[in-house]
Amino acid sequence: MRVLIADDHDLLRDTLVMFLEAQGNIETRTAADLPAAHRLIESEEPFDLILLDLNMPGMGGLDGLKRTLTLKGGQRVALLSGEATKQIVEQALDAGAAGFVPKTLPAKSMINAVKFMAMGEQYAPIDFMTANDDTPPHPLAHKLTPRELQALKGLTEGKSNKEIARDLDITEPTIKLHMKTLYRKLDAANRTQAALIAREAGLF
Repeated sequence: MRVLIADDHDLLRDTLVMFLEAQGNIETRTAADLPAAHRLIESEEPFDLILLDLNMPGMGGLDGLKRTLTLKGGQRVALLSGEATKQIVEQALDAGAAGFVPKTLPAKSMINAVKFMAMGEQYAPIDFMTANDDTPPHPLAHKLTPRELQALKGLTEGKSNKEIARDLDITEPTIKLHMKTLYRKLDAANRTQAALIAREAGLF
């Protein structure tokens, strides 16, 4: 079985490789961003499963997943994430993803999930998909577009415009435009105030 793991966190990537290769019948390849993953997909034998980190450079959210699904006649592609929402996972599965693997999944469960998806099944943890979200979205969330919410999240994490642009795979001037709109919609004077408003509203 051949598995490609694409994630920009070295420690997680190496740990996953160690767990999977210890099975004895799983061969792994790794990439630190989406372009590197695409180069491997295009140049190597087909993979039984491709695991993509939702937030690594080049992904641009679910766009990266959808682009990867079309490569080389279509291969099995699953999302790997520590912070995906139920809604994002449902959209990924609807788009044709082989499944969703939370980074918090215990090693044994992760290995089983990988094998399950490589055999052609669709996987998502039952407890994750059936968890009740008792907290209704804050009214602020309805004011913002998905891209503005992504930019705001980066801002609350203390990232610069350049870093946010890289994470979302868009240009820095575009992020600056999003920020201007964000400040207006949030009635914030600057980055710090916008981040505080988002935190107080419990958006992230």
